Amino acid sequence: MNAAPSPSYSRPQKSARPAFAAPWRWALAGALAGLALMLAINAPARWLAHALERASGGAVRLAEPQGSVWSGSAQLVLTGGVGSRDSAALPGRVRWQLWPALTGLRARVSADCCTPSGPLALRASLRWGGARVALADGQSLWPAALLAGLGTPWNTILPQGELTLTTRNLQLEWAAGRFALQGHAEVTARHLRSRLSTLEPLGSYRLELRGGDAVALELTTLEGGLQLSGSGQWVGARLHFSGEARAAAGLQTQLANLLNLIGRRQEDKAIISLG
Repeated sequence: MNAAPSPSYSRPQKSARPAFAAPWRWALAGALAGLALMLAINAPARWLAHALERASGGAVRLAEPQGSVWSGSAQLVLTGGVGSRDSAALPGRVRWQLWPALTGLRARVSADCCTPSGPLALRASLRWGGARVALADGQSLWPAALLAGLGTPWNTILPQGELTLTTRNLQLEWAAGRFALQGHAEVTARHLRSRLSTLEPLGSYRLELRGGDAVALELTTLEGGLQLSGSGQWVGARLHFSGEARAAAGLQTQLANLLNLIGRRQEDKAIISLG
């Protein structure tokens, strides 16, 4: 007896795709890539302003930004942070240019009021598990009045004068959740004045920052009736600083209000303590 023939099944035929489907996908991908590139190239300066304000906790703002992330300008404003009513704007505008590099970014920053020797040059590079920012050697001049925007005690002291910033081999590196500073920075304050004292000027001072295994800070008086001194170190992300302020002989009455504000009074001097 012959076995019944097994039924035959035919495989369903796949519908043919239009010939233009694959090229269309490539065209769409190319258009999206081109759009992303255009957005990156023409990203507005306000994006950079927003990122800087968030990173600084609102303490540094770029007001009235113009141009792009890569080449733009704005007015630099310092504030006391989120919710603070204190603010101070740098005269004129700050201008920047950014260039992508193999491992990061290069930048040139200039300020109408404050970089007479030429733009400040920075280099940011990515490293395994971290990043490094290096500032080229240079010198710039900044108004002391800008500090009033940071809030207490500067908003009461209202310092007036000129701050000279000098940097040498200054590098900030972040790796494995820790910061390290190398190089040297120095701020020289010339002929400072304050509305809290009739003595003009109060004096001239130097604040020196030295990087290394132990990052150190030192304050000294160059000249003047208000004598300031102190030293400190960064431990982790915290600054521990101790110093004192005192009036030169015969100037105690003129500097009494200012000394009361600077620190805790101890006889004829004010104790400065941070951290």
